[in-house]
Parts: sequence; structure tokens; C-alpha cells
Amino acid sequence: MRVWAALRAAGTAPGAFREHFEFGGRDVASWFPRHMAKGLRQMRLALRRADCLVEVHDARIPLSGRNPALQEALGIRPHVLVLNKMDLADPQRQPEVLEQLRQQGCSHVVFTDCQRDVNVKKVVPMVAKLVADGPRYHRAESSEHNILVIGVPNVGKSSLINSLRRLHLKKGKATAVGGEPGITKAVLSRIQVCEKPLMYLVDTPGVLPPRLGDVETGMKLALCGAIRDHLVGEDVMADYLLYTLNKQQQFRYVQRYGLGQPCDHIEPLLKHVALSQGRTQKVKVLTGTGNVNMMMLNYPAAAYEFLRDFRAGRLGRVTLD
Repeated sequence: MRVWAALRAAGTAPGAFREHFEFGGRDVASWFPRHMAKGLRQMRLALRRADCLVEVHDARIPLSGRNPALQEALGIRPHVLVLNKMDLADPQRQPEVLEQLRQQGCSHVVFTDCQRDVNVKKVVPMVAKLVADGPRYHRAESSEHNILVIGVPNVGKSSLINSLRRLHLKKGKATAVGGEPGITKAVLSRIQVCEKPLMYLVDTPGVLPPRLGDVETGMKLALCGAIRDHLVGEDVMADYLLYTLNKQQQFRYVQRYGLGQPCDHIEPLLKHVALSQGRTQKVKVLTGTGNVNMMMLNYPAAAYEFLRDFRAGRLGRVTLD
């Protein structure tokens, strides 16, 4: 049995880990970039020409951070929710997540991995059926399907479009993708993704809710890359990640960083990350005999490495909600 599996099976003593996380009165209002208000206005204009909405969200946060301003539009047009990056989320949580979403009125849900084209083929038939079964109003005479792709930043909207083109048209990338939020800057022109039925998708910039509601929702979004790290702080993000992994008894980090056992404090963890991953920095120290160069552990770089390992799935498949 692997080390982390043994740790999960053994469990931990009550009170071994923090039961609550102290966010320290952080103000989430500063995490909303101003350019997103413009993107939201552009999307509302594009909505008039859309037959269906495909909302892409991160499968690790299926219930948190979906933009209420986007959801206002969901009652106007047919809606499919694509929970992307399923390869990074806990597969055992899928039935529970689907039931909770169903109770919220979201019944058309697809889990996908757009990097490997997993389940992506389910999207076009689902969209086509919703469009065929619903009123199209001023677009009733058109045989084209215009689909608006919406969602928060860095959840894989552009990756979904590229995956659909690979599968249905055998063509390459139409939109740029990246691991940082904000790659798609503006509402783009239509991109064909399928021939039969003739279907066009419009990629849109990721838009966060102007009011996140609570700091924990913002922290989950940040861990999944929807908010830039420096706006939140890599140190507090790393600490919240450690708190969450311990809370869910996800102890794969213990073996990865050479720890003897799980820890509840971020400082000793970052020390082991820095040592195991070679995250050091040269520091000039002024002494009585002159300047001396010393090698010291780079804790900010270690925190970023910890976050990067989580985002790449190297700490296990974790659903944050």
C-alpha cells in the first residue's frame, strides 16, 4: 500500500489538524480586475445572437465561483455546463456533485478533460438537442447553431473549442490557451467547430463575479488559477491548500516532499518543498568583515511550487468544494 493511502486508512487523531482556516479579514473586492466589467457587457451583447450557452467551469470547484451575472442569462437560452479538468478532480465526488447541481436546476452537465478530448464528443449532440427542442425566435430560419462559451477565467473555454475542432473537423487550434487567467482578452468572431450540424462557437474572456461573496470562494478560485496569485498572495494560498488537503485526508504531499508525517503548519512544509525541489536563493549578508554571499531557502518559490504541483495533479485528484 502506498504511503499516502496508508495515512488515509489510518486516519488522524481528533484535533490533529486545524478545524477552521483564519483568512485574516482579507478584502476580496481588490481581486476583481476592472477590465472584466467591459467583458461582461460584450458578452451580454453577444447573447442576443446565441442559440445556446455553454458554461465552462473547473471540475475541482463545481459549486463555487460560478458568476451570478452569467447565470442571470442562463434562463434566457438553453444551457450546458461543462465541468472541465475532470482528470484533476476526485472522481468519487461526481454523483454527489451532479445531484447538487440538479437541485440547483442545472440538469445538462458534462465532465470533460479537453487536453485528452475525454467526453468532449458528448457536447455537440447535447447542444444540438437543446437547440432543436427550444424556441429560436428571430433565428428560427437559420440552420446554423451559434453557441456562446462563457465562464470564469482559466477553466478551459478555449481548450474546449480547440478540442471540438480536433474531434469534429480534424483541425488544429483556433484560439490561444494558457495556464494563466486572462489569455482570451475579447469576445472573438465565430469559430466553426462542427459541420453536421453546422455549429459555431464564440470564445469569451473569463469574467469573475464583481462580488465573490466570501473569501473562501475567492481562495478556491485562486487555487484553480481563476485569480492571479499575486492578488491573493502565494503564502496564504499555500497555507489554505495545506489546510484543505489535511481536511480531506489527501496526504500525497507527505511522500512527494519527503515528510515523515502530515503537518498542519505551512512553514515546515515549505522548508521541505524548498529542500526537495532545490528552491534556494543567493543572499548578500553584511558582516563585520565585509559582504558574505549565503544560500538561503526561497520560501515564496517553494509556495509557488506547492501550488503548481496541486494544479498539475501531482498531489492527488482533489475536489475543493
